[in-house]
Amino acid sequence: MFDDNGSFLLAMLEFFIFVAWLFCLFWIFGDLFRSRDLGGLGKTLWSLFLIFLPAIGALVYLIARGNGMSERALAQHAELQKQQEAYIRSVAADSGVAPAPRSPADEIAQAKQLLDAGTISAAEFEHLKSRALGTTTSPAPVAG
Repeated sequence: MFDDNGSFLLAMLEFFIFVAWLFCLFWIFGDLFRSRDLGGLGKTLWSLFLIFLPAIGALVYLIARGNGMSERALAQHAELQKQQEAYIRSVAADSGVAPAPRSPADEIAQAKQLLDAGTISAAEFEHLKSRALGTTTSPAPVAG
């Protein structure tokens, strides 16, 4: 099949160019159908142009609409990230796990609420307050 190393390298180069060409076409089709500023007729005409004249169609597409390709990709990425964050928040809220307090003042306020409700003793409150402020004290006695 291959006469020498040169023909093998040429076949590998042709295969690489073919695969790169397919990636380019898939990227163009992805951008074409991601675009919200084109209607159905415009997308159909671009698709037919890219199918029947792929080399010329790809070059014309890149010249005519290449500037907005990265903007559309970034917009889609931002939308997907926003959806993922909303999903994570909804799952975290449904699981009943409360987020950890973010500041020492929040931790002290939470400990004060526990003290006022009678859930913890005054010594435990002082221990939680000192831990929130970053000072070290002896461990709080365990209520028994």
